[in-house]
Amino acid sequence: AFGVVADIQFADAEDGHDFGGCRRRYYRHSLRLLREAVRAWAGESPPIDFVLQLGDSIDGQNARRGEAESALQQVLEVLGQLSVPVHHAWGNHELYNFSRARLVHTGLYSRPAGGSDGPPDRECHAYHCSPAPRLRLVVLDAYDVSTLGTDPGSPRYQEALRALREKNSNDDLNSPEGLKEPHFVAFNGGFSQAQLDWFNEVLKFSDENQEKVIV
Repeated sequence: AFGVVADIQFADAEDGHDFGGCRRRYYRHSLRLLREAVRAWAGESPPIDFVLQLGDSIDGQNARRGEAESALQQVLEVLGQLSVPVHHAWGNHELYNFSRARLVHTGLYSRPAGGSDGPPDRECHAYHCSPAPRLRLVVLDAYDVSTLGTDPGSPRYQEALRALREKNSNDDLNSPEGLKEPHFVAFNGGFSQAQLDWFNEVLKFSDENQEKVIV
């Protein structure tokens, strides 16, 4: 058994709305809900084996407010009350607040020490592990190819920018207006071919060993 949480988007801020101005966001209240989830997981019987945090743990506005580190610390303190591993995926809001290089040195970098090898490209932070017999967990790096959190002078950034400009003719690369493929926007990310090839090999291994896989 395992727990799942996504889009906590915590900020020590008054309620607001999403990017489209439609959905109400309860930034400060989200931490209370996370505490309730942690208490519920801790009370499970039999106990859960791990938790998946699927990204956007803190809201992007923390960067503008200079509160990224403190907001993340508050979220990690709550999750740290668990006695089981927490596996973190990175979303766009993590990358609004931190560079990829910085995220590797935060509690959101959850690749197990001495765990299975990730992709050959060490700047891709996907990994896999086996949290239980005949079960494989694969955490992909969904912003492997992205302009977010990446040095604008790097080949990785330039590759992502080229991919965006080929598919998105808008001046604002965050806008999907008029696009046939609306997912080609700057707040999204993509998988490199190297990561996909690595993922395929992991799936082959799990298939040969009759493992179930969580991605």
